[in-house]
Amino acid sequence: MLMKEYRICMPLTVDEYKIGQLYMISKHSSEQSGGGEGVEVVRNEPCTDPKHGAGQITEKRIYLNSKLPTWIRKFVPMLFYITETAWNFYPYTVTEYTCSFLPRFHVKIETHFENDNGCDENVFGGDPTPKDSVCFLDILSDPIPDKHYKKSEDLSNWVSQKTGRGPLVDGWRNATKPIMCSYKRVTCSFEVYGFQGRTEDFIHRNIRDILLVGHRQAVAWIDEWHGMTLEQVREYERKQQEETNSKLKSDITCTDSAPPVRPGLTRSISVTDESSLKKMGVETVDMPSPSSLKYPMRLNSTPE
Repeated sequence: MLMKEYRICMPLTVDEYKIGQLYMISKHSSEQSGGGEGVEVVRNEPCTDPKHGAGQITEKRIYLNSKLPTWIRKFVPMLFYITETAWNFYPYTVTEYTCSFLPRFHVKIETHFENDNGCDENVFGGDPTPKDSVCFLDILSDPIPDKHYKKSEDLSNWVSQKTGRGPLVDGWRNATKPIMCSYKRVTCSFEVYGFQGRTEDFIHRNIRDILLVGHRQAVAWIDEWHGMTLEQVREYERKQQEETNSKLKSDITCTDSAPPVRPGLTRSISVTDESSLKKMGVETVDMPSPSSLKYPMRLNSTPE
């Protein structure tokens, strides 16, 4: 299990970001959907919690086969998705990622939004996050993958017509008003022998990129959402979800009816099979016999 706390500051207030977050997630999901991959919303409805009160629960299926590294794609189904379940009790949220195909895969993200510049050393309570597990992400200067870069979302050039904010400059986190911080405590686990460390590192690298891109976009798109009411942004969210679901289902239907582009994998790959691990490029060590394992684990390479 690998835990990190990410802190991402933005030139916004927590109240403003309540709208900006919903807008950004809806638009980003729509942009990332196509070709049989993307985000399908399964449910999006009100919920209540004894501690946090009224909120919203959202369940999504994220189809992302082509975004996986080659060494993972070798043994997952061609139609592969991760389930995202999110509980939004703004300014506190919890998001979990699971996969029925990989029962020992789990990611949990707890988020607190605060009107500060990331200076709270124990926003989650309990034991503070160790300093070497705290990572500040700078939406101005930290690098993002080239495929996600857009000049219009480069905050060194950004100026908001509605609010007069921008552009951001070096040292902005300590000099900009307003400012808020998105504190995210991310725990991920993939308890499969031979894959755990490599997969958990891969997950955190991708979460870092997603957080940077999403928070940059929320700021860069401020003139699109600033001034919207909660009812207006929920209506925008509903329309985007309908369009995205329709596009994704249409793409998947076309994929299912098309001839396969590669032979279907039908055998199971045992993670206790040393030769299979070596073929996937995983370094192996001497392993106990399968009969001695308390929890033998097999990853089926056919769809659910």
